Amino acid sequence: MASILTTAAALHAALRAGRYPDGGPVRVLDVRWRLDRPDGRPAFRAGHIPGARYADLDTQLAQHGEATAGRHPLPPASRLQAAVREWGIDAGDTVVVYDDVNNLSSARAWWVLRDAGIADVRVLDGALAAWTDAGFALEQGDGDTVRPGSAVVSPGTLPALGIDDVLDHARDGLLLDARAAERFRGEVEPIDPRAGHIPGAVSAPTAGNLDDTGRFRSPGELRARFAALGAQPGAAVGVYCGSGVTAAHEAIALSLAGYEPVLYPGSWSQWSQHPDRPVATGA
Repeated sequence: MASILTTAAALHAALRAGRYPDGGPVRVLDVRWRLDRPDGRPAFRAGHIPGARYADLDTQLAQHGEATAGRHPLPPASRLQAAVREWGIDAGDTVVVYDDVNNLSSARAWWVLRDAGIADVRVLDGALAAWTDAGFALEQGDGDTVRPGSAVVSPGTLPALGIDDVLDHARDGLLLDARAAERFRGEVEPIDPRAGHIPGAVSAPTAGNLDDTGRFRSPGELRARFAALGAQPGAAVGVYCGSGVTAAHEAIALSLAGYEPVLYPGSWSQWSQHPDRPVATGA
């Protein structure tokens, strides 16, 4: 399996050399997005890693339709294919993704591209702060126009759960809820129509994946974390969040720990829209 994480120093060296020693030519995607500021373009224009292209989570890494599908359903292949061409990604490229929120949004790009068959996608560990803390320069503006990429996407490479699979996975295996603990318990629900969690799920907030610097904990530390939550060695572990975005961050952590993550893309935003689906509250 290709590397999952890259350091700022390794990315800087790869950009200077034009490629990674253990990978291919470099394409960098800036995936700045957050619930209170979904359009990351102003921040991108103010300063981004040189050569990076802006990836719009809402319009390129998701689609929007009926509420019963959730807030961020996976994009259709045609939309993702157009985005890959716009980003200039060719077959064999090493794609590096980052954001400015501890990779909570760029993880979505990691999962979507890996699922689409882009083999070498890496996450800048520590996100944009790691780059600036290392003293590396940013560039401003919209970024240079690139030649259209030639990589062909084929979504469905990674295992995933549909709404009808989730309860069985929670009953027969392990299903992790990556949201904040108070949302899991049903004490607050600021976004979706019902509060609580999928019955049988276990609370595992994404904050526990990171150390104090915003970098992923070591594989051993992550393995111990997930084992304490009930993950068996090498097991397929289901994971969901609010709308399938930060669940991808948990998928990265599970992969680093040696587990096989199985994402439920619809997540709570889909589940809670279906009154016939049961809801649990409390710890």
